[in-house]
Amino acid sequence: MSASMSTIHITVNGTSYAVQALPMKRLLDVLREDLCLTGTKEGCGEGECGSCSVRMNGELVNSCLVPVLQAEGVSIETVEGLATNGELHPLQQAFLNCGGAQCGICTPGMLMAATQLLSINPHPSLSEIREGLAGNLCRCTGFTRIFESVLAAAASDSSPSPEPATNAR
Repeated sequence: MSASMSTIHITVNGTSYAVQALPMKRLLDVLREDLCLTGTKEGCGEGECGSCSVRMNGELVNSCLVPVLQAEGVSIETVEGLATNGELHPLQQAFLNCGGAQCGICTPGMLMAATQLLSINPHPSLSEIREGLAGNLCRCTGFTRIFESVLAAAASDSSPSPEPATNAR
């Protein structure tokens, strides 16, 4: 029995798409290959590293574990959706200023996990940041500058209030 393509309707970073894909194709691959949104990275392909983290209806997920069929009718936010009108999001600016972006493989997932954390807790402690980013691995030099970046973004007066997370999928 051969698999057949389906039309999947998704909204990514506010833009609606109708994607022709195999229903079990990974959301990660649809984002990168079909929509050319290459900011989301594949680290492990097993849901262990968090590099492919995106937000689906305001919930953080590993896009390497999500079949695109599960994204039907869902709103997805990727790292490309953080910047607005060419202006970096305060989290992105803080990562730049504090040296939180190292080799770049983990950075998109870290940014998305930090966005999720700040949507729930706009002023987290260092301990809460450590917990909020616990599902994301950095293999470069460690997490200190990443944690400092999130603290700086949370302390920023220019930080817009992220939209609240929902429990819908």
